[in-house]
Amino acid sequence: MKFSDFVVPEAVIPNLSGDSKEETIRTMVASLTASGRIEKEHEESIVSAILKREELGSTGIGHGVAVPHTKHPSVDKMIAAVALAKEGVDFASLDGEVVYILILLVSPPDRPGDHLRALENISRHLRNANFCNFLRQAKSSEDVIELLQEADNNQI
Repeated sequence: MKFSDFVVPEAVIPNLSGDSKEETIRTMVASLTASGRIEKEHEESIVSAILKREELGSTGIGHGVAVPHTKHPSVDKMIAAVALAKEGVDFASLDGEVVYILILLVSPPDRPGDHLRALENISRHLRNANFCNFLRQAKSSEDVIELLQEADNNQI
């Protein structure tokens, strides 16, 4: 599975500003709505599902990275938004550090295998310090998409 299979280029936010986990999640879900991948009527329900998942344990996995995610019946294929928070966001991460790189994933409930494969792909790349350093330096959506393509092609 590759980033290009699920990341929505129009939902890349290279300069996310948000003071809280909830605000950050809302902004990222709104970017998926603005891109036409989520219907407005389902936006609040998706935000709620992600926040409920966060109550089970933070998806801030450490090293400045978070991967908030949920399964939701309103989507028929896996979609993801990518955001870079230059100032960092308190995500109650496992290591207590703020988060700079966020990848928010929404999957159909009937595709649990795809959901797990996407999470595995995301976490594998986000464990690569070079990849994370390059992402944090990205200045535009185009820079982010280019880095994701390089990761897909095993060039990072």
